[in-house]
Amino acid sequence: MNQKPKLLTVLDWITGILFSGAVIAIFLYAPMEAVMGWVQKVFYFHVASGWTGMLGFLLAATAGIFYLLKKDPVWDRVGYAAVEIGMVFMSICIISGSIWARPIWNTWWTWEPRLTTAAIMVLIYAAYLLLRQGLEEPERRARFGAVYAVVGFISVPMTFLSIRLFRTIHPVVIGGNQPGVSGAFDMTSKMVQVLILCLLAFSFIFADILWHRIRLGELADEVEQKKIFLQSPER
Repeated sequence: MNQKPKLLTVLDWITGILFSGAVIAIFLYAPMEAVMGWVQKVFYFHVASGWTGMLGFLLAATAGIFYLLKKDPVWDRVGYAAVEIGMVFMSICIISGSIWARPIWNTWWTWEPRLTTAAIMVLIYAAYLLLRQGLEEPERRARFGAVYAVVGFISVPMTFLSIRLFRTIHPVVIGGNQPGVSGAFDMTSKMVQVLILCLLAFSFIFADILWHRIRLGELADEVEQKKIFLQSPER
């Protein structure tokens, strides 16, 4: 593997500073929500991780399109890394959402539209990761991954729009709110500022982890190519 780029080191530091600042702002700057109390603080991690997860799936679909057009394996590495990271953050989103829901909805989970579509989306991308493992030929695996990432992305806008298209108890955070929704709250200016900071910090976290994961992917591809060469009957 090539030496770690200096720009990546700078990105590591910026990411750490932004995340530390976001955590401090959540607990020390953002006001306490009058009804929900401390549990509302989970909201910032919940929304930011959901944003990052969907950002990963968007990048995977974009990388899939570029791979199908250019056949460059670098796009397969980008797409695969993006799905892995997207799965981690969507899992954090679902777990943090359950922690938030327990005292507010009096249940860890309910099959309302947002939670149902989010669960389906996670299962779709979990299947992507599992099915890739069953394909040993690199080019075939990359082509499958590209097509799957593009088609699977349909689940992302469905999840985002579900609370706008169907009657649900899940509050609409971005673009308005539904009156009378359990768990809904009006955001103050300080809450909005902290949310924006969290979205920025988590976006940098995504970019930082993605760069590291792509570098690991390059090393993994080199190892795989050497194994294929050593196992080749023509050698």
